[in-house]
Amino acid sequence: MNGIPGHHSTVPIALCLGGMDPSAGAGILRDVQVVSSLGVYPMALCTAETIQNGSACLRIAPPGLPPDEGFAALRPHLLSGHWGAKLGLCAVQPGLMGALARTIHEAAPLARIWDPVLGPSSGAGLHDRETLLALAEALLPSGGWVVSPNLPEARTLLGGPTSDPAALARPWLELGAEAVWLKGGHGEGGDIQDLWITAGSVLSLGAHPRLPGELRGTGCAVASAWLALRLRGADAVRAASEAGAWLRRHWERAAAPGGYGRPALLPECP
Repeated sequence: MNGIPGHHSTVPIALCLGGMDPSAGAGILRDVQVVSSLGVYPMALCTAETIQNGSACLRIAPPGLPPDEGFAALRPHLLSGHWGAKLGLCAVQPGLMGALARTIHEAAPLARIWDPVLGPSSGAGLHDRETLLALAEALLPSGGWVVSPNLPEARTLLGGPTSDPAALARPWLELGAEAVWLKGGHGEGGDIQDLWITAGSVLSLGAHPRLPGELRGTGCAVASAWLALRLRGADAVRAASEAGAWLRRHWERAAAPGGYGRPALLPECP
């Protein structure tokens, strides 16, 4: 079925690629919740399967079905051009992910963002420097990607403990990233400052007081919010600033689902 003639949606589409966290604290289930709450239609492809709950991740494995075939099936939905992509946890072999990135590029998304997750914050990990570099080398040359690492992720790719923002961003930019959104939540001190870094500039997105505690899936959530805001018309820097503000507004509403594990962001109530 092609739908009712003349009834075509103008709602933008966010294609969420990432890990399947069955507890929905992070991964593509979290992405879907966020973009939906911001008025964007979600679609999703699994790039890693996990066994985890609100306490810890026990296992990570490649997806059972190839995401390139999934993308081919979804591509007719994207022909209007009003869509974007977000990639999170990825256990797909780098060569296959590179081919998918080129196919995504050919389909001309309005925006794309990679949250380069090393692994869930508690339990089983996925990437070290070697495997993260292989994925970056496969993905970024296709062009157009904003990368949103936190400090540990950026230091892993760099291979050193520096806090110099330009140095932390350089490997991503040299491999082809359009911009690096360096998130400051793992920094020291009472304030958090995110930076927007391109080949020619380092721009502060403002300093904000550190919020209490730690929540699950904040990297997934804020990157998904950025994509949704971009698709709703914000420019890249404004979308990053507004995504951070969105996360701060929702922080105190977080809770442990069923009273178990670490707090996660709750769905928005009507």
